[in-house]
Amino acid sequence: MSDQHGKPFLQIVVCAAGVAADVGRLITAAQERQWDVGVIATPQGLGFLDGEAVAAQTGRPIRSAWRSPGEPRPTRPADAIAVAPATFNTVNKWAAGISDNLALGILCEAPALGVPVAVLPYVNSAQAAHPAYCQSLERLREMGVLIGSYEPHRPKAGGGADRYRWEEVLELLAPGVSAR
Repeated sequence: MSDQHGKPFLQIVVCAAGVAADVGRLITAAQERQWDVGVIATPQGLGFLDGEAVAAQTGRPIRSAWRSPGEPRPTRPADAIAVAPATFNTVNKWAAGISDNLALGILCEAPALGVPVAVLPYVNSAQAAHPAYCQSLERLREMGVLIGSYEPHRPKAGGGADRYRWEEVLELLAPGVSAR
């Protein structure tokens, strides 16, 4: 599916992680690849973004809450979804089928709707060592979700932003979207 200009629609889901402020890098990379882009943030993720800058870059406001029943749909359905950065919390809730915010609601539905989804986690090594996280990644893979290769950073040290390859989610999605 694409809009009247022939561009496919990429929905970017942004979680509350230190690198989230740099999501403009992913938006730019997607637009350079001829994507129309929208951003959904988790409720906590909103505080990590410059909403005005993202809205100016995408041409639409960041969404983080469900629309009211009488409101029109704010965007068309996504042709693909990129989850970047994906936090420990979001990965585990998503894999468990918890849909307690807009971002998770969309992510929980996407595989059954045939929407390609790629996720680029941003977690520390202590979180990545937790058994639930490993099981969650495996469950997401079983659902057909494409998982990026970010190597976890040291706990309480921040960092890893220099190794966070935003464009990797687009590379993961490219084969599935071009085949649609």
